[in-house]
Amino acid sequence: MMTAERRRGTGTAGIRRRAAAFAGAGPACAALAGVALFPAQALAHASDRGHILLLPTGHYLAGGAAAVALTFLVLALVPQRALERPFGWRLAAGAVPEGLRLVSSALSFAFLVFLVAAGFLGSPDPLTNPLPLMVWAMFWVGMTLAQGAFGDIWRWLDPWYAPWRALAALTRRDIPRANLPGRLGYWPALVQFFAFAWFELVYPAPDDPTILARAVGVYFLVNLAAAFLFGHEAWSRQGECLSAFLRMVAKLGIVEGRQEDGGGMRLFLCLPGAKLASAPPLPASGALFLLLALSSVSFDGLMRTFFWLGLIGVNPLEFPGRSAVTASSTIGLAGAFALLAAAFFLAVALGERLAGGKEDAGADIRTAAGALVWSIVPIAAAYHAAHYLPSLVVDAQYTLAALADPSGSSHLQVQAGALMGAERVWLLWNLQAGAIVAGHLLAILVAHLVAFRLHGTAARTVRSQLPLAALMVGYTVLGLWLLAAPTAG
Repeated sequence: MMTAERRRGTGTAGIRRRAAAFAGAGPACAALAGVALFPAQALAHASDRGHILLLPTGHYLAGGAAAVALTFLVLALVPQRALERPFGWRLAAGAVPEGLRLVSSALSFAFLVFLVAAGFLGSPDPLTNPLPLMVWAMFWVGMTLAQGAFGDIWRWLDPWYAPWRALAALTRRDIPRANLPGRLGYWPALVQFFAFAWFELVYPAPDDPTILARAVGVYFLVNLAAAFLFGHEAWSRQGECLSAFLRMVAKLGIVEGRQEDGGGMRLFLCLPGAKLASAPPLPASGALFLLLALSSVSFDGLMRTFFWLGLIGVNPLEFPGRSAVTASSTIGLAGAFALLAAAFFLAVALGERLAGGKEDAGADIRTAAGALVWSIVPIAAAYHAAHYLPSLVVDAQYTLAALADPSGSSHLQVQAGALMGAERVWLLWNLQAGAIVAGHLLAILVAHLVAFRLHGTAARTVRSQLPLAALMVGYTVLGLWLLAAPTAG
């Protein structure tokens, strides 16, 4: 079988292959996110990097940073009630019966079984086998973006729910809805997500169909057993990493679901980020989980830059392949997470000190960090969109061709030209840059609303937000720089 390193090339074919490497999943695919098993090839800048972007990059960096900083200053002058009123707005949008969840989950599970079978029996080429494409493009990229835009779609496509209900019926066991020991927090999800990110970014061949099929099967069964022990709702909220991540991202979406007594769900429309501003604080493990999700995507962009390759002693024009940089990439992935977590908690601690902390400063900081970390969600979603948008444009076409014929002999044509040409590259870069800046602007707004809820006065709110606003300005500059930086490998 071809390795990921052998598949990469140069020119049009190389660009096309690199763009499709981050392929992905669809409904039932969720089962896939894998512990140390879950593979993926997330090539952040799969756009046409053969062009030199003749753009005033410094102006983009300065403009993005200024936009975020000015937003903070404007919010300091706007009356709090004027901000809270629109975020409290809700518009009834109908209801969904609970029975639909069981049916859609069963269909999702059946689709997952089909994909795993295709991984074992179908084409060995990741660009023609539907499993890698559905996992890495349609699920990890497409589903995440859909969750962030619309709300918790994943609740209805979760492939574990129907098998869990079937196990409960067969064993005649009354499985509790929430039976996860409190001390576990989000640590199971955090450990799984780090393993998933490592396999996606560091492992040499994460999109090999056979390896991926084996990983998906093991991951699904392990998490199904955990759901049986602890309860599906509790485990999908804090144990299984992709469901936990998608639930968090869903709080950014414009649709809010409220459980009814009869088991159904009432739907309401709201502004983007409105659910984040009123979300309860996360424990420290939950805050770290969100920060890990953001840092892993940022490191994915960093690890291919000339800057990073030069730092680890690799000639970017003669990239030796993933297997040659496994140790340095592992250290870099862990280091990026540690740096972001330290910076975030330090910013929160400094903010609480500036605001005038209470007697129990430690508890004050933990509460503030658990509440303010929700402002990371718009940034994470924005980076996800900017990072993977180019590859999704091409991978969606490969996915349709692979689903039409899993054996790999489909005659459907893939138009890689969607990413080629100076004008299209310019448009894509601006869309990516706009997504990053917009995500940070919304994050500043959410953080401001959360901080006011914590501190109660405008003066203390503004003082508490100064360090976090500075961190967000810096992260905006980093994100825009990563988009413009030359990459290799």
